[in-house]
Amino acid sequence: MTDPAGPVRNGRVRYGRVVIGLDGSDSAWAALDRAVTEARSRGAVLEIVHAWPWARTDPLAFDPESEPRRPPVEIARTVLRLAEARAREREPGLRIVPTLTARDAVPELLRIGADAALIVIGTRGLGGFTGLLLGSVGLRLAAHTRRPLLVVRGGAPAAYGPEGHGKVLVGLESGTDGAAARFAFEEAVRRRARLRVLYAWSRPRVRAGSVAAGDHTLPVPGVAAPGAEPEQTVPQGVVAALREEFGQVRVREHTAHGTPAQALVEASRAADVLVLAVRRRTARLGMRLDPVTHAVLHHAHCPVLLVPVA
Repeated sequence: MTDPAGPVRNGRVRYGRVVIGLDGSDSAWAALDRAVTEARSRGAVLEIVHAWPWARTDPLAFDPESEPRRPPVEIARTVLRLAEARAREREPGLRIVPTLTARDAVPELLRIGADAALIVIGTRGLGGFTGLLLGSVGLRLAAHTRRPLLVVRGGAPAAYGPEGHGKVLVGLESGTDGAAARFAFEEAVRRRARLRVLYAWSRPRVRAGSVAAGDHTLPVPGVAAPGAEPEQTVPQGVVAALREEFGQVRVREHTAHGTPAQALVEASRAADVLVLAVRRRTARLGMRLDPVTHAVLHHAHCPVLLVPVA
């Protein structure tokens, strides 16, 4: 898959929409605040999507029974109006498209966000490795989206810059992660942030050649760098080429110690966003996330930005 987010050009991307799925929960309002910031940074339109059946889809959703005297559709319209007003208050000049639908959340967000720069959803976050922290809608979206998906932790800062850590974190495993690596470099440019690259692999990957990274093809060396394990060479080759292209980005590279999921979750404590290539596998009941992505989505300490690679 190429060009997951479009190239950064004067702070803008090729696709002009950020889509936020709003279910009316507390975490969704935090996600809305972040979506406003993401749309502003990209010069994009913000589309706020809400529906009255979503409360029956996800246990974290807005409960229409809290106002039993009003029809669910009227409650949904109220939620959408409040969301639009909140977004306009935070960013008066932002173009906003409110969208009300009666369809199931996942297929509707996949349809509406099919050509978006970014899809945004919220999730409550407790930290650590205990508890179910991500609702079914988030997991299903992550397992099926073909566009970048930002999963926002409930307490995550909504703004870039001094309010955060000034750091983008990206986890890489193989040369097929070139699109995620490019997205992370572009995020660092957009945020004027440092970039930390964490190599976390589980299979040997050493072969000379080239890999796709967005619209570009990057050369990959087949000889290990001094002190490097052979499986490091492919993702390191991707990063080396991107460092030359994005010379303004300050980059630090590290090797994961322990399991990849644990290393990424721990490193996320000091990051504003964690960029991760998402791999899916076909199971008996449909598409499923790989174990590392699944664990990171549930336990990361910062928003997680998934870039589909397959």
